[in-house]
Amino acid sequence: MQPKILFILHLPPPVHGASMVSKRMMNSSLINSSFNTNYINLATSFNLEDIGKRGHNKISALIKIQKNIFKALIKTNYDICYMTLTAKGPGFYKDFFVVLLLKLFRKKIVYHFHNKGVRANSNTWLKKFCYRFVFRKTKTILLSPSLYEDISDYVKSADVYYCANGIPDINSTSNNKVADERINFLFLSNMMEAKGVLTLLKACNLLKNKNLKFKCNFVGNWSDIDESKFSNKVESYKLTNYVVAHGKKYGVDKNPFLAQADVFIHPTHEDCFPLVLLEAMQNNLAIIASKEGAIPEIVTEGKSGFLIQKKNAEELAVTMEKFIKNPELIKTMGNEGNRIYKASFTFQTFEKRIISILNDINKTNTGL
Repeated sequence: MQPKILFILHLPPPVHGASMVSKRMMNSSLINSSFNTNYINLATSFNLEDIGKRGHNKISALIKIQKNIFKALIKTNYDICYMTLTAKGPGFYKDFFVVLLLKLFRKKIVYHFHNKGVRANSNTWLKKFCYRFVFRKTKTILLSPSLYEDISDYVKSADVYYCANGIPDINSTSNNKVADERINFLFLSNMMEAKGVLTLLKACNLLKNKNLKFKCNFVGNWSDIDESKFSNKVESYKLTNYVVAHGKKYGVDKNPFLAQADVFIHPTHEDCFPLVLLEAMQNNLAIIASKEGAIPEIVTEGKSGFLIQKKNAEELAVTMEKFIKNPELIKTMGNEGNRIYKASFTFQTFEKRIISILNDINKTNTGL
């Protein structure tokens, strides 16, 4: 008999890495044929600006989520309850009440983290108590071993599984590139300070002041950096001829930018496992990214790209200059990144990993 699994996860909108992974899992014929599945949307924020904020609408959404979970648990005796737990902030306390309900039903719980912040957030006795309660007699799936330190105060290593994310195969856009004498850099993420937008603009200004030829496209949904703030910064740096913002692009609308790019830049300040790096590797792009979260396990330093310290515009500019002055690195590193993607980060590989993990957890005796 197939294990019965209740998946409680964040689905889009808004569109971000974790919600897209959840959506692909829900639509996966392999996962749904391997288990008897049911899915409940855990999201209470439906645009980027609402993430991490409180509001009456969120309370109403949480009550609806609790009702849906309660009905599901009454109707079916699930073998596993899978949950994409939020690590910190208001989202954690919202999820706490979901966990409380699952524990009242004495369910076997597995958390799949797409974020981090447990250790940094354990700064009061109340928060420590909540984390101890949440993690007691549960299993956890992390995106990489480098993220275990974040939960090590509450979870034994024997109760942790590792599953790197993956993305579906597509036809590479690398053969559609139009010749350009300038090196074309691409930023593809939400327009947030935490993603390093201002760091990249400062680096572009440093390159401009050295009279180097380049172009940098910014593609992403406006967030705490809105169009006005971005434009003012571009004008103050006199980067109008170097930098262009294109707003949000999803799905195939991203392809023209990936096709024209030479180097993908992700100077994030806080991240776990950015799916955009996999998209860049899929499209044979060399990468510059921060040493943050699991990124060093995705980008191989000096092989598929370069890793930099976060919030360091000077180091970022120096690294961008390497590609401008040594353009032969672009193809070499892009090809290596594509090889790594095909070997480790396809969605088919992810599906097999997650199915194996859930089957293994189902065989354990963990429970309340």
